[in-house]
Amino acid sequence: MKRVLVLNGPNLGRLGTREPEIYGTASLEDLTKLLSADAPDWQIDVRQSDAEPELMGWLHEATDSKTPVIINPAAFTHYSYALRDAVAMLSSAGVPVIEVHISNPHAREEFRRDSVISPVATGVIAGFGFDSYRLALHYLITLDK
Repeated sequence: MKRVLVLNGPNLGRLGTREPEIYGTASLEDLTKLLSADAPDWQIDVRQSDAEPELMGWLHEATDSKTPVIINPAAFTHYSYALRDAVAMLSSAGVPVIEVHISNPHAREEFRRDSVISPVATGVIAGFGFDSYRLALHYLITLDK
């Protein structure tokens, strides 16, 4: 069974209640169900952490196991060079890593418009709510054919 690691950064554990006008009312559990329904032949491993070192550890795990990653780095998008370097290791190993965002960072505050992750990611999908994750998963499924 093909596996994908879906990583979510700070404050995304509060999805469903955090700023629903921006992030919607669905939770990470809802995201897991949605992605699992979209790819029943894949193991969808959704994780969330507010801790940068934990996210880095999961990226290292993905690099070692050659597991594709969908990552919403959340606030770390804009300033975490450590996370950027872990994503770069994954990309350098030839493993796809898709950066996703629920909202469109370019339509929000100025500081959200710059990503240190995007230059080392395989691609970026933003602004489509949970469909950003679904589009990333669809891309990974297409690569596997």
